[in-house]
Amino acid sequence: MATSNHKLAGDLWGGLAAMLVALPSAIAYGVVSFTPLGGSYLGVGAMAGVIGTVILGLVAPAIGGAPRLITAPCAPAAAVLSALTVELLASTRGSEAVTPEQVLLLLAVVGLLSGMLQLLFGILGGGKVIKFIPYPVVSGYLSGVGVLIFLSQVPKLLGWPKGTAPLQGLLDPSLWQWTGIMVGVATILGMSLAPRITKVIPAPIIGLIAGMATYFLIGLGRPELYQLAGNKLLIGPIDVEFAALQHGMQERWNALGKMTLPDFVAILVPAITLAVLLSIDTLKTCVVVDALTRSRHDSNRTLIGQGVGNLLTAMVGGMPGAGTMGATLVSVNSGGQTRLSGLMEGFFSLIVLLLFARLIGWVPIAALAGILMVVAYRMFDWHSFTMLKQRTMILDFFVIAAVVVVAVAFNLIAAAGAGIGFAVVLFLRDQVRSSVVRRRRHGDRVSSKRIRLLEEKEILAANGQVSTIVELQGNLFFGTTDQLFTSLEADIKSCRFLILDMRHVQSVDFTGIRMLTQIGAMLKEREAFLIFSELPTSLPTGLDLGSYFEQTGLLTHGEHIRLFPELDAAMEWVEDWLIEENRKIKSGEERALNLTEFPLLRGLLDEECTSLLTTSAEERSCDTGDKVFSRGDEGDELFLIRRGQVRMLLPLQGGKSITLAVFGKGHFFGDMAFLDFGRRSSDAVVDAPTELYVISRKRFEELAKSHPILGHHFFSRLARALSHRLRYTNAELMALKEM
Repeated sequence: MATSNHKLAGDLWGGLAAMLVALPSAIAYGVVSFTPLGGSYLGVGAMAGVIGTVILGLVAPAIGGAPRLITAPCAPAAAVLSALTVELLASTRGSEAVTPEQVLLLLAVVGLLSGMLQLLFGILGGGKVIKFIPYPVVSGYLSGVGVLIFLSQVPKLLGWPKGTAPLQGLLDPSLWQWTGIMVGVATILGMSLAPRITKVIPAPIIGLIAGMATYFLIGLGRPELYQLAGNKLLIGPIDVEFAALQHGMQERWNALGKMTLPDFVAILVPAITLAVLLSIDTLKTCVVVDALTRSRHDSNRTLIGQGVGNLLTAMVGGMPGAGTMGATLVSVNSGGQTRLSGLMEGFFSLIVLLLFARLIGWVPIAALAGILMVVAYRMFDWHSFTMLKQRTMILDFFVIAAVVVVAVAFNLIAAAGAGIGFAVVLFLRDQVRSSVVRRRRHGDRVSSKRIRLLEEKEILAANGQVSTIVELQGNLFFGTTDQLFTSLEADIKSCRFLILDMRHVQSVDFTGIRMLTQIGAMLKEREAFLIFSELPTSLPTGLDLGSYFEQTGLLTHGEHIRLFPELDAAMEWVEDWLIEENRKIKSGEERALNLTEFPLLRGLLDEECTSLLTTSAEERSCDTGDKVFSRGDEGDELFLIRRGQVRMLLPLQGGKSITLAVFGKGHFFGDMAFLDFGRRSSDAVVDAPTELYVISRKRFEELAKSHPILGHHFFSRLARALSHRLRYTNAELMALKEM
């Protein structure tokens, strides 16, 4: 019970603190958005900021997937809407100029469309896609927003007359409004020094109090400053009439139905830009909060909540917004733990709207300009300049700088297009920079899991360098094909078997297919082989790579291109080829070995011992797929392979298994149970028709009692053979580690 009360109190304080941070900024953002319409619309803008804070605060936390997130009007929305307002005022509808009332309706429709798009992003799973936008692009975009907001507030801080050219306004102090400058500077100082003074009261509140106090102190000597009506230094009168809100809602829906194609085209790109910006800003805040609170948000549900909130906000004339970093962190640090803190932020904003809306009209415009200039300064990614110290990060800095320049020189829509282009450039840079060759090995250093006889190992050691095993990774596309070909060029000209392990490949485009086709043709001319192993059946794109190879004609080089489901099977096939070629033995001439021909027993048995051991050894024939024994079986037999092949498998959960070793003619297996009488540790499955000698430990001990020298030499040979296996395994592990 005490824990619940503590959590409730934390959410209440967190919501109140968040409101104190979000509301002043939201008022400022609303004023910025509507300033191009003229001084008479400043109050409308301020009210739009308050309404946006209320609606977003009540709706987004209730639906969204980030419980601690505080949603309110934000700087990116102010930048987009302000730029769009200027653009719309300069345009025409037919032969007539667009009126401020028409601009208001179009801005509302932009908000409606952006909310719908965010809702669609969330439904379609776009929350994960938006996260893939490179950080330099996001940083450049947000820094550009910061620069635009800062530049837009300079005239308000200095109090230039409307229509003053920027250069003229900066160079002519006679145009400056010193009262506004003093108020703005006091606000900036108050907001900047607030963290050193107290952490209880949010910085925007301290800055706003400092600015308003300065204004009213100056008013002691200038009584005209205490007049609200017609005062260009203040927001001006604000009236809250719910009938007007309802009428405005109806007008917005009617405007949406009457939109023409040119109207729709004019606002479509800004709506998309706004939706993407708000989504990025929200998800970026969610990631930071997750790191601080060790929680995890649902990005798609969060976007759905944001979309519904912005949709409803636009319907009632509020300003769109996003999950805001400052208000969210203040809420968390003040005790906010659940979505109730966000709801309380909206509830407290509603109280301000109902009881104190008229007081908002007394807020000095210069004070809001000061708040926004501090926010804009903090939005700029000053840390990006450290990238200039690292050569590898110069391109990242160039991307950030380029997006900022495009945003300032043109507009945010152009910056969005530039950002998309730079995202492609960064992706290509990263792909080309990272090698698609994960590891390269040669057949004389590593081998398959098939256990070979000593003379076979000698053949592979002498000839294994003609085979090259290359593990590929990442994306084989037009940006990496030249890199791959250059890396493989020497092997293409020299090796007889080029094995490409494809298990870590993420994608292959048609350029990659053409490059692989070219490699296959070059190898075919030399009577060499191109071998693929472990083709993914389902790439991240859902593509079956084997089917794709078939459809594109890559597998049209006959027997000189081979496919294997596992790398080990491909390596085993190459080894068999080399061994058979070296021995000059044709397939089908294999005969079963006698006991005296096994390397384990060669030279060990005289005629009498051979006869006795042959009598005690059982001959057994097995067909493909038969199990010689299973994991967990009891048994003390040693198995010698006269002809054929047996695979040792380790069963896993789900019916799967992994290959431990493959034994062929002349080898033995089952030695562990033969030595320690323990249960079998793996499955022994026959790969091809096989003939075995089976020697029971119990029967062998009876034989060794009458021939102790035979027993001594047999176990000595067995120990030496096992030692060779271990040494070979150690050498292979070392080779794998060094690659």
